[in-house]
Amino acid sequence: MNFKYAHRMNGLNASEIRELLKITQQPEVISFAGGLPAPELFPIDEIKEANRLVLEEDGKSALQYSTTEGYDPLRKWAADRMNKMLGTSFDYENILITHGSQQALDLSGKVFLDEGDIVICESPTYLAAISAFRAYGCEFIEVPTDEDGMVISELEKILKTTERIKLIYVIPNFQNPTGRTWSIEKRKELSELAAKYNVIVIEDNPYGELRYEGEQLPSAKSFDKSGNVLCLGTFSKIFCPGYRIGWIAGEKEIIKKYVLVKQSTDLQCNTIAQRDIAKYLELYDIDKHIAEILKVYKKRRDLAIKTMEAEFPKEVTFTRPHGGLFMWVQLPENINARDVLEKCLERNVAFVPGGSFFPNGGKENNFRINYSNMPEDKIVEGIKCIGEVLGKFIRG
Repeated sequence: MNFKYAHRMNGLNASEIRELLKITQQPEVISFAGGLPAPELFPIDEIKEANRLVLEEDGKSALQYSTTEGYDPLRKWAADRMNKMLGTSFDYENILITHGSQQALDLSGKVFLDEGDIVICESPTYLAAISAFRAYGCEFIEVPTDEDGMVISELEKILKTTERIKLIYVIPNFQNPTGRTWSIEKRKELSELAAKYNVIVIEDNPYGELRYEGEQLPSAKSFDKSGNVLCLGTFSKIFCPGYRIGWIAGEKEIIKKYVLVKQSTDLQCNTIAQRDIAKYLELYDIDKHIAEILKVYKKRRDLAIKTMEAEFPKEVTFTRPHGGLFMWVQLPENINARDVLEKCLERNVAFVPGGSFFPNGGKENNFRINYSNMPEDKIVEGIKCIGEVLGKFIRG
């Protein structure tokens, strides 16, 4: 049948990561593909107790519809947490609870983007953000990056010379896919440019609390005097992704616009999920739980780096992140990472080719490695396999 779909469907494709994850569900596959937390670290017993108390104390409200803005105690926690960790000055009315930070990206498209508008992003950038914004008919301009973030001089050139720029999307902490972290100076300069050119910045921070060494850095929002910077946060990486609870924080006037579009999207987030998380935060020490996560992930990161240094050909380079979930691998220009993946999948090892992280295409000689989900023995086995395959490609 020749159905008449909306024009926006022409630009939408299946997520490469989600399609790969279907393959990696097979137990024999060693997967470095998805940004999956380690499931053995989920606080299942504590969540059981939190859920029991939520239902016992106020089950009727927990199972009822609730407000679009979200559960107020959870909104207050998110505001206080950001103020403590990132140097912001929010209260609960600056917070909208969302179905993960992914919904916040989609709502941002609804609030700000018309067809033909421009989104500026890092090159490369988060694949699912590209998909979320592209649905609204935007175009992308990629800004080159170096070891400490966007090249700010290049960003300003674009802002000076380009019309219809609506959004700048960035991940300053342990960026997905590269693992790189922005310097304080660049965060400050970004905020100043956003004010100067009156452009909204979406500052995504899903990995900020997963720091293995070094000091916590202030957010770009902490330097924002004009209200142009919006911040995204999530419980997916520090708690449990299955709850699908995150938030967006910004000036109250802007958050009211997000509330309007969320009302037409899904009315509200899962009531009992919000209350379960809030009860957990009331009863238990989230910082202790995060410390346990960091201990495991740091060990896995260190092992991945050590194994890559030993097993990858010298022509291959990769990032060494101070936190987060990912490393970025760069191959010689004549090698396509998709070809490497095809050979690795034959040996039941998966990763994500890098081309999809560039919204305007090209640059297929990169790939992303996740190290948080696989146990140590599988990390070594899988990276050795990739190293062997890479060696064969480089030897021709």
